[in-house]
Amino acid sequence: MVEEEAAPVVVPPAAVPAIPVPAPATGRTPRGARFAGAAEEAVAEPAAPKTGATGTVGAAERTEVARAVETLARLRGEGRSGEAHALLVEAAYWAPDRLPLLAHALERAGLGADWQTLLWEAASLPAGRLVAAADALVEAGRAEDGQQMLRQGVARPAGEVGEAVLDLVAEGRRREVRALLDAYVRARTPEEAARSAQPDPQRLVPLLLEAAQGVSDERRWDLLHALRVAGFAV
Repeated sequence: MVEEEAAPVVVPPAAVPAIPVPAPATGRTPRGARFAGAAEEAVAEPAAPKTGATGTVGAAERTEVARAVETLARLRGEGRSGEAHALLVEAAYWAPDRLPLLAHALERAGLGADWQTLLWEAASLPAGRLVAAADALVEAGRAEDGQQMLRQGVARPAGEVGEAVLDLVAEGRRREVRALLDAYVRARTPEEAARSAQPDPQRLVPLLLEAAQGVSDERRWDLLHALRVAGFAV
């Protein structure tokens, strides 16, 4: 018998790979850098990411990160800035334990500015995801990035911060509440922090004062005064 020749394999042209994105907890799509905080400069000499307690990054995740960075570098080289930005917005919604690896890969590729853009976009994450992402960066030895992410994340409107805290309280996520409010009372003026109590003063005022006390006696006193001026019973 004469064996049949195998049909030639047709390789499709290269395309921009889709970046898998977990669905946001709020059901909203990323809306870009919509907050008032200013991004800080990238760390000059990035360290290799450590294995944090939030999860283990396996070979598949490392491959996905490498492919995303390669795609981003190509898009930048071709001047396709809109597509590059869209990729960064999607990557901000990745699982938190991928972010330190992505930061390291971007900086090694000379794309440190894109990592700063991603930090800025991550500030729009729902509160619980924001804290988880910041935690992952801190645990991987990137405390400055984690703190920057939280500072930018709490630059959202005061009422929105209050609602986010209430959601976390309802879910029993006390640690996330403390982390979010600690960053909030440090980054915002006492008057701004006082306005965030509006959605539910009875529950939010004690939490805000507790967070301010964790900063300093002076910060607690300033917030207490601002709450009274705003008309809240304390």
